[in-house]
Amino acid sequence: MRAAQVLDTTGPSDVVVRDVPDPTPGPDDVLVEVHRVGISFPDLLLSKGEYQLKPDVPFTLGVDFAGTVVSGGPFEPGQRVAGVNGYGGAAELVANPAMFTFALPDHVSFDEGAALPMNYLTAQFALAERGGLRAGETVLVHGAAGGVGTASLQVAKGYGARTVAVVSTEEKAEVARAAGADEAVLLDGFKDAVMQLTDGRGVDVVVDVVGGTVFTDSLRCLASQGRLLVVGFAAGQGIPEVKVNRLLLNNVDVRGVGWGAYAMMRPGYMQQQWAALLPMLESGVVKPPVGATYDLDDVARALVDMDQRRTLGKSVLRVR
Repeated sequence: MRAAQVLDTTGPSDVVVRDVPDPTPGPDDVLVEVHRVGISFPDLLLSKGEYQLKPDVPFTLGVDFAGTVVSGGPFEPGQRVAGVNGYGGAAELVANPAMFTFALPDHVSFDEGAALPMNYLTAQFALAERGGLRAGETVLVHGAAGGVGTASLQVAKGYGARTVAVVSTEEKAEVARAAGADEAVLLDGFKDAVMQLTDGRGVDVVVDVVGGTVFTDSLRCLASQGRLLVVGFAAGQGIPEVKVNRLLLNNVDVRGVGWGAYAMMRPGYMQQQWAALLPMLESGVVKPPVGATYDLDDVARALVDMDQRRTLGKSVLRVR
């Protein structure tokens, strides 16, 4: 079978598509014929050797995928599924643990299915498990035109929250509004804009996938008992630090969001998360914005486009 492989961790432009042996499913795996693969930020980090997972080279990329079941698990052959894992999905066939594989509703396309698992399960974990989000609260989302950002906007709306997107350009503001943002503000001066939108109260939850220089102003945006959720550091500006007196004075929290390490160590947890997302999929509040699509052979270009921040929404590879 053909697979997108990292031969050496020298970056996205060196990822190649080549023939590798078909996978051999284990007793708890489902064998899936892959139709689409989502391009995820961990794929980019894996290609550079900068992710917390350090698989031995050569290895196959691919965190998110969607396709049809060949055999295994609680699924019927031919059933449409989506799946997630640390890597390995960017191939014509994948053997994936059944507990990380999910039945895909008929009305959800393969493109959308490949855009769902990592981003939306991360958003659900961030907002519900770590953020304790309640209906009627206000959620600010940084990087709101990206994959986790748009997912967070939609999942927050699914839980009945008001959403404020923070973006760097007007083009990205339109993407965020289309994804479900009630308000969109530009990154430059976002703190004052957000305080004006909330009549000086601030927001209840901040979803921060950016890090860097926005961190302190995000803390200043929090209402009393607000929660700042640290999801990632896409800005590449280093790891921000917090002066804990800010937490004490305003009764606010900074909470880490490490979905993968948490969910993969708890059998059945991802299936519970998927069940929580299904009503949102059925209602249409969750509908992944698919950005650019590429053929599998163009995986390196897709990753370079992400690295150079040219992507809007979730990029998808067409395998079949």
